Amino acid sequence: MKIDVLTLFPGMFSGPLDESIVKRARATGLLDLNIHNLRDWTHDRHRTVDDRPFGGGPGMLLKPEPIFEAVESLRREKTRVILLSPAGRKFDQAVARELAQHDDLLLVSGSYEGFDERVREALADDDLSIGDFVVTNGALPAMVIIDAVTRLLPGVLGDDASSQDESFSHGLLEYPQYTRPAEFRGMKVPEVLMSGNHAEIEKWRSQQAKARTEKQRPDLLK
Repeated sequence: MKIDVLTLFPGMFSGPLDESIVKRARATGLLDLNIHNLRDWTHDRHRTVDDRPFGGGPGMLLKPEPIFEAVESLRREKTRVILLSPAGRKFDQAVARELAQHDDLLLVSGSYEGFDERVREALADDDLSIGDFVVTNGALPAMVIIDAVTRLLPGVLGDDASSQDESFSHGLLEYPQYTRPAEFRGMKVPEVLMSGNHAEIEKWRSQQAKARTEKQRPDLLK
């Protein structure tokens, strides 16, 4: 998969995407990730990317000219252009799986008060938000999306089954899990997990996943 990111803060991506699973995916060629500075598509001495909104109001908006030039320069035939903003549809595991089916993504990171609406109308194939809250800019949401999508790519986790049975994979939170020792500070592993009875284990896990979801995220059951 190829992912390009268009941002005003390329330095934020150094570190988080140079570690762990994303690092391995890049090293093995399963992920081709490139971070681009939006200011590279400006033409004035101050490298201006924002301006005041028509009609008044607080803050500044990202201007259309540098974004149009950047997207038109980076976009290829099958590129899916995705804006990152609080106004987008909510990103979740289902959307991550949807994006993982594409070979080419371009994430456009929002900043300030957002985008000139013509960017959304003419360039974007999708508009995503990672939750009902506002962060300083779209760099962190871009990293979240990159991580969530990358781990779903075939071969990235080593065992592809690892991403098939976890929280949100089946509309539920993941069931409780335990490892050795069987007893720790008086807390014991449920006996069913050590019974070797796989049918009972699967039944227990299903019940626990439903119970945890009902307690922690009842909205997922609606």
